[in-house]
Amino acid sequence: MKKAAALRYDTDKENAPRVLAKGEGEVAKNIIKIAELNDLPIKKDEDLIELLSKVEIDKEVPEALYKAVAEVFSFIYKTTKKD
Repeated sequence: MKKAAALRYDTDKENAPRVLAKGEGEVAKNIIKIAELNDLPIKKDEDLIELLSKVEIDKEVPEALYKAVAEVFSFIYKTTKKD
């Protein structure tokens, strides 16, 4: 079953990234659709989504996941960076 999560990281207001939304099946499809409609980058990582699915919505990502989430944000930066 397809799973998805949406993350937010406001460095001015937050100490760590937060899980904005998560779900599987139709909910996951809707999360992905909203991201696509808003031209937000999508990173597929089945292992990370399994771990993020255990984090409550609007809670900070646990420190144990910082490295994996940092890689996602690095991917986003690289794909959205304007030359």
